[in-house]
Parts: sequence; structure tokens; C-alpha cells
Amino acid sequence: MKIKEITEAIEQFAPLGWQASYDNSGLVVGRPDDEVHAALLAVDVTEEVIEEAVARGCDLIITHHPIIFHPLKRFNSSSQVERCVEQAIRRGIALYACHTNLDSAPEGMSYRLAAMLGVERCELLEPNERLEGVGFGVVGELVTPMPTEQYLRQVAKVLGCSCIRHSRIASPEVRRVAICTGSGGSMIALAQRAGADLYLTADLKYNDFMLPEGGLTVADVGHFESEYCVIEILFDILSKKLCTFAVLRSNATRNPINYLVQDN
Repeated sequence: MKIKEITEAIEQFAPLGWQASYDNSGLVVGRPDDEVHAALLAVDVTEEVIEEAVARGCDLIITHHPIIFHPLKRFNSSSQVERCVEQAIRRGIALYACHTNLDSAPEGMSYRLAAMLGVERCELLEPNERLEGVGFGVVGELVTPMPTEQYLRQVAKVLGCSCIRHSRIASPEVRRVAICTGSGGSMIALAQRAGADLYLTADLKYNDFMLPEGGLTVADVGHFESEYCVIEILFDILSKKLCTFAVLRSNATRNPINYLVQDN
């Protein structure tokens, strides 16, 4: 099957025009008319994922994060990015990324995470001013309110979090939850205005936890943990649209962040 047939199926769900201005979603290595036989789905392109693709007979790797964000000035294997691109070209493996266009797609990343965490009746947290239904983050309701700490423990279990960093517990109970997969610190004020009791996101900085008086608790669940659901989203898209094309979930995709949790 040609690469362009596979990417068209993805882009019907999340057009490249929906990506943020800084992003580099799309076909990073390879040509649209190249023939491929199987795709491996992962969060990131790493050397381990490329080795897995070779071992499993995949000549296309589809990830959430683009391997290249900034122009590369040389290829001399001095960084993992350079090594991955070199290996992909040498071994005939195409690389495709579906990043912020999938983050902002209707029923995209934050919607999927909300469904996993029992958040219903979702609305966009930051709607696109020009495109109806497109935007970042969601806010919705739990069917039944839960104690905040109990809900955070449930989130940790569902997402496989070793730990969750959070601000002071501003309200003992949570009903309204805001969610943004990946780096969502810039949307804290939007979560507050949306009346959320709890905001779940990742990559929060020290001062993000120092909230003004109010009812919002913010929690950092981890970037990888919040975005691992991309594999299932892409698998659903491709398995439904291209039922004769082999699509495999990566076993080698890994969280680059490790946690040392001290026993009490």
C-alpha cells in the first residue's frame, strides 16, 4: 500500500492544517508514493522503536511526536535524532507524525483521555476561533462526584502513573474535570474559568502549582502517561479504514522519564 493512502486515512480524522504553527506533523521521512507493508505505532521515534520495526517487518513508523522539530544541520550520529533519521533512511523505514493536529481534532487526544477517566459531556477548553469543533483540551463532568484524592488515585491506576504531582487539594470533592494531554500549563486559567474542580495535564512548572484562592486543584500526570492513548486512537483509525493493512502496536515505546518513589 502507498504511504499516501495511509496518511490520507489519518488526515481525514486530523488534517495537517489543524497543527500548531511550531509543529512538524506529517511525513518526516519517506515519499508519499513509496510502497509500505506494515506500520508500527508508537509515542516517539527512538532507536529501540526502529529496531522493533525492523524485527517485526514494519517499513512505516507512525508516532505522536515528530522526530524532527528543528532543522538539522548535520548527520554525524552525534544525537539520537540524527541516529534515528539516519537509521530510518538506511533501512527504508518511513516516519510519519500526527501531533498537535490530533491533539486538536474533534474526538482527539483529550477526548480519548476523558473517556478513559470517566469524564462525560465534554466541551472544548480552548476552541479554535476559526474552525468549529477544533481546539485543545476538554472539560466535562463525572457521573458521580468523588473525593479528590480518591479520584487522583484512580487516575494514577488507569494511566499507570508511578506518581502524580498536584497542588494543594482545593476542594474535597471533584465533579467537573478539565483535561489537556501533553503540556497544558498555559491553560490553567481556562480550566478555572470553565469551573473545573480539577485540571489534569502534564509538564507543569513550579509556579503553576501556586494557584490563587479558588476551587481548582491542578495535577501533573506525566507527559507520556497522558499521551500513550495515541496508539489506540491511531490503531482505531487505521484498522477501520484500512482493514487489509497490517498495523502493529509498539512494545518498545517507553517513557523517557523514570521516577524514584521513596517508601513511607
